[in-house]
Amino acid sequence: MSTIEYLKEAEDVSIGIEQDVTDAVHDILSEVNERGDDALHEYTERFDDVELEEFRVSETEIENATDELTDSEKETIDKTIENVRAFHTEQREHISGFEKEFEEGVRLGQRVVPVESVGTYVPGGRHPLVAAPAMSIVPATVAGVDRIVTCAPPQADGGIQPAQLYAMDRSGADEIYSIGGAQAIAAMAYGTESVPSVAKVTGPGNVFVTEAKRQVFGHVGIDFLAGPSEVLILTDETADVDLVATDLLAQAEHDPNSRPILVSTDRDIAEATIETFDEQATQLRTEDVARECWENNGEVLVAETMSDAVDVANEYAIEHLQVMIDEPRSIVDDLHNYGSLFLGDYSPVVFGDKAVGTNHSLPTLEVARYSSGITVNTYLKVLTHQEATEEGAARIAPWAAKICELEGTHAHQLSAEARLRDDISPKYGPGE
Repeated sequence: MSTIEYLKEAEDVSIGIEQDVTDAVHDILSEVNERGDDALHEYTERFDDVELEEFRVSETEIENATDELTDSEKETIDKTIENVRAFHTEQREHISGFEKEFEEGVRLGQRVVPVESVGTYVPGGRHPLVAAPAMSIVPATVAGVDRIVTCAPPQADGGIQPAQLYAMDRSGADEIYSIGGAQAIAAMAYGTESVPSVAKVTGPGNVFVTEAKRQVFGHVGIDFLAGPSEVLILTDETADVDLVATDLLAQAEHDPNSRPILVSTDRDIAEATIETFDEQATQLRTEDVARECWENNGEVLVAETMSDAVDVANEYAIEHLQVMIDEPRSIVDDLHNYGSLFLGDYSPVVFGDKAVGTNHSLPTLEVARYSSGITVNTYLKVLTHQEATEEGAARIAPWAAKICELEGTHAHQLSAEARLRDDISPKYGPGE
């Protein structure tokens, strides 16, 4: 039994979505599905307070956005894209198909092929995320997707934030649209006069975007449903309190609903971190958001042993798991529920979020118990195939026919029996 003491406990956090959001999203999806661009224009004017003649971003707009950025800013964005592309290219090289003769005359295999078209959503919101386009678009290009559509909310002038737009273009988007929220998900899922439909929709967003993805799932594929961002930092007595507090604050400034969590095997470290968090918060331009987040959702737990701390980490199945202990790799094999793992004092979450190359679109709210974040796999399909010779079919046929007899699927049974051969096939498979 794990021994845990809460020094600070958060409110209950879940992915539950209020009924009024569900109903509003349903109405938006229905309207866009039925009325296409007319509905998009109405919702864009209502929610974004802009009127757009064209939703698709032109090459001229992309060039203008590029001109607004300094060489240093472009180099910074390019470096992130380069790192994300390098990691995901290596990832793709470790995903392969195969074909093998499993018994004489029976060959089975799989092919790994890209989804033909995808729609990626890039959120605007409190802080337009410049690294976000690379995280959803680059893996799709590496996978070999033929058509990549990207949507992002328009700013007050009707355009997309220049750094984001530059990143979308450089990451490899084929079509970029100034459409935000649930209506963007509807446009990509169902198609309109301006936006051709896609086969799969990916990327994070607010509660309306998340609910829209949930409602269109089945008509199109999605990556996963994500809630507010979260981190769990696991420490022992060797932790640098200043670094721990800094990294908790980095998570807290995301959003008032983010989840910054500390689990320590040392009570003194835990208490000192709480004090240091408060001191460092006063230096932040985003102090109000960070404090609201910490007050409502921050948690500090003291575990009696490292084994107890690991149990807590696996139970929380957190988005970002940061291990700041004396020997971080000593517990890696015991950790199995997380979106992405950050080992040691010099591997903060901000590196994964912004620059190092791994993907920052990750599962939250315990989704890591059964799913991973965006990878090259997100944009690939594993297609199986089989080929049997006449002799191979004759060997398989009795087994298939017997299963069909047990099920009562008579036409299936006849299909299998049509491949029987007296010189190869026993009368039936097992037990006969």
